[in-house]
Amino acid sequence: MINKVILFVLILSSYTFAQKKTLPDGFVYGTDLIPNIDVTLRYFSTNNFVGDTITGYQANTLIVTKPTAEALKKVQAELAKEQLGLRVYDAYRPQRAVNHFIAWAKNLNDTLMKQSFYPKVEKQHLFRDGYIASKSGHSRGSTVDVTIIDLKTNKALDMGSPYDYFGEMSWVAHKNLTPLQKKNRARLQKVMRTNGFRNYAQEWWHFTLKNEPFPDTYFDFVVE
Repeated sequence: MINKVILFVLILSSYTFAQKKTLPDGFVYGTDLIPNIDVTLRYFSTNNFVGDTITGYQANTLIVTKPTAEALKKVQAELAKEQLGLRVYDAYRPQRAVNHFIAWAKNLNDTLMKQSFYPKVEKQHLFRDGYIASKSGHSRGSTVDVTIIDLKTNKALDMGSPYDYFGEMSWVAHKNLTPLQKKNRARLQKVMRTNGFRNYAQEWWHFTLKNEPFPDTYFDFVVE
């Protein structure tokens, strides 16, 4: 019986190792380097602007380039000093997921999540206004969407707008915020930028590694 159990463990370990070996060179599973990071991939759920699980997301798994994971580890360690941590809403995103967004955006009759995510933007203007694009930095593997959580409550800090909200309320420098919301945004911006990331002015959650290893390559392997 013991031999059977050992054999099963060895087979399971070999299977897990084989699964991890499927990542392209230069990519890692984020939780291998940062076991305590909160991974809440919105596109593996229906809680997103489409209202459905997105093509290419087959698991709630954090995948990024190795330098990105190393930088996130530094961010996590710095936040932990204040009993805070990172929550990752999105990281590596396969091109097929971007294609799903494009197809959705062209279907003007599908406005299921409009009130939650783009109440002040007409769907036909999502391309024009830059909310949807044919290519995403996420597909290069070094862009992440993150927020800060309180480790004691596991709740996200109030950033003044929901994640993936299409509108000026999500702009980093948006002025119609409470003092606490401004403080929380400033804290996130500072900790990410001082650890090697550059921000995106129209999305408080969006950061790209400054020296990303694949600046011109858009990958399409699935998240699993």
